[in-house]
Amino acid sequence: MNIKPLSDHILIEPIKEEEKTKSGILLPETAEKEKPEQGQVIAVGPGKKDETGKFIPLEVKAGDKVLFTKYGPNEIKIDNKEYLIAREEDILAIIE
Repeated sequence: MNIKPLSDHILIEPIKEEEKTKSGILLPETAEKEKPEQGQVIAVGPGKKDETGKFIPLEVKAGDKVLFTKYGPNEIKIDNKEYLIAREEDILAIIE
């Protein structure tokens, strides 16, 4: 895969957490689940341009584990694998 996001877009591989109830029962993948809110950054764009045309670099980089808004990113499929494309403003935090 060779994808280079543009502007302040970020390519994220969602981290799907194993769903377990409080009593320890594992829920199957077919069960209705919430969208993931965490992911691993795969690639980032060069950043937004300011008034003078200079790029403002993004605060996240490839390899970062991030927390993002639930419904902000767009879902895409590449080589039968699901990814998300988000803007930097959709990223809420870097998980360390």
